[in-house]
Amino acid sequence: MRLGLLGKSAQPDQHVVRLYDFQDRQIYSPGVSIPKSPDVQLDDTRARMFSQSWLEAPDEHGDFPTNGDRFAAMDLEKRQDIEGFTRKGFICQAIAAGWHHKSPEQLRELADKVGRQRIQVLHGSMDEMISVPHGETLARELGEEEGVTKIIVQGRGHVLHLEEKILYHEALQRMVEKTENLN
Repeated sequence: MRLGLLGKSAQPDQHVVRLYDFQDRQIYSPGVSIPKSPDVQLDDTRARMFSQSWLEAPDEHGDFPTNGDRFAAMDLEKRQDIEGFTRKGFICQAIAAGWHHKSPEQLRELADKVGRQRIQVLHGSMDEMISVPHGETLARELGEEEGVTKIIVQGRGHVLHLEEKILYHEALQRMVEKTENLN
């Protein structure tokens, strides 16, 4: 058994640990309801999700000038999928994420059941979707001092599995090997 909480955060607060930072998120600001052009939406999304250095780097597959151009193409293709990418689905996901929280006690109980040695928190230092203090709080409340692995990747954003594929896969591989040895 392994615990994977991709894209989760904890609110740095003693009473409630949110698995998404509702109050800090720009997505819930009044500006979200103001229609924006696809270019502005795309620029905003890129800036919140990725580090500028990764966006400007050459596309690792060579099909586009930069990683940012590849992401733009992927995002625009996703938006054309009217069955899979709906405004209603986006709003429901945002609302659910905003109210998804765990108390420190619930996180400790979760860590007790899963086993702290089986939990890893990966976070980009430049993540603008979920701030670093939330990742640090999540690791601390799950039990970093008792075996939870915390990795903060300097200079990277929210999408580590794209920005740092090798580091991400190596970290996952180490965790898989570590947990297999626990059985």
